[in-house]
Amino acid sequence: MLYWEGNDLKGRESFLSKKMIKNKREGFTLIEILIVVAIIAILASVILVGLGPTQSLGRDARRLSDLHEVQNGLELYYNKSGAYPVVAGGAWATLTTDLTGAGIGVNSVPNDPTSGDTYQYGSDGGGTTYIVGAVLENGTGGQWNNYSPPGNLGNLASADTDVGKCTVATKNFCLTL
Repeated sequence: MLYWEGNDLKGRESFLSKKMIKNKREGFTLIEILIVVAIIAILASVILVGLGPTQSLGRDARRLSDLHEVQNGLELYYNKSGAYPVVAGGAWATLTTDLTGAGIGVNSVPNDPTSGDTYQYGSDGGGTTYIVGAVLENGTGGQWNNYSPPGNLGNLASADTDVGKCTVATKNFCLTL
């Protein structure tokens, strides 16, 4: 058995305590890290679910803005050629080709932000009136408060497409001249 007397223990106390601190583990345990990751995942899922309606309203606002841009392009086209493009069946690709190739300063025509969906365009046979339309994801938003569907759409070339069904019930939005 060891026995220290007096000042012999003085220097060894600090050495022993430093050595014991060095051996103590530092950092987080695996369980603590898993708990933090689980909490972050739960918070992220709650935020993403809450943003869903906001994202659809944002896409609808973009659709409305896109249709107004196309209206501006159609007016430029009309000023140059004296008529709106005559496109049957709501063919957006044909309208895009007509507007970008007309030499009126239109370099591109916007497309629907959702893949698989397209905007619709139709005109009467003489190119005197037109209609552009889009199907909205959320047809009950603020943009519908003062909306009334265009008048008689039966004489337009796009009457067989969704553009000819501009109603709040079908969530279709149309702009006409």
